[in-house]
Amino acid sequence: MQLSDLAEESLDVIKSVRWDRIIEKHEGPEDWASVLEWYDPEFMMIEGRAVLLPVERSHHDNITILRTIWSADGNSLTLFLKDTTYGDDWFVSGYMAVCDRIPNQDFYLAILYHEWFIIESPATLEA
Repeated sequence: MQLSDLAEESLDVIKSVRWDRIIEKHEGPEDWASVLEWYDPEFMMIEGRAVLLPVERSHHDNITILRTIWSADGNSLTLFLKDTTYGDDWFVSGYMAVCDRIPNQDFYLAILYHEWFIIESPATLEA
């Protein structure tokens, strides 16, 4: 799935959605219209589903999905990810996102995107 494949009505829905962020000490609500205007975003395929995050498509090769948590009904996704575009340090590369499936659409859109300090998971502590 590509943004360029979407009908204008679908793009209008995306533009109307607001999302919350804490990135580089800038926080507050944003709208997707500004993301589409100022960035070059594109869908990422995550576990076979199209997900749109508020990041440049040039970041995609640097993003590693660390954990996915799907809601029971499959309409929400929580992601923990590592984006090494600006460095590999746990202090600058960790992010979490909450994404919702847009009604009557076949994709997920970030409604929250925050910096996250990458910490050890309980599974690695037991090893």
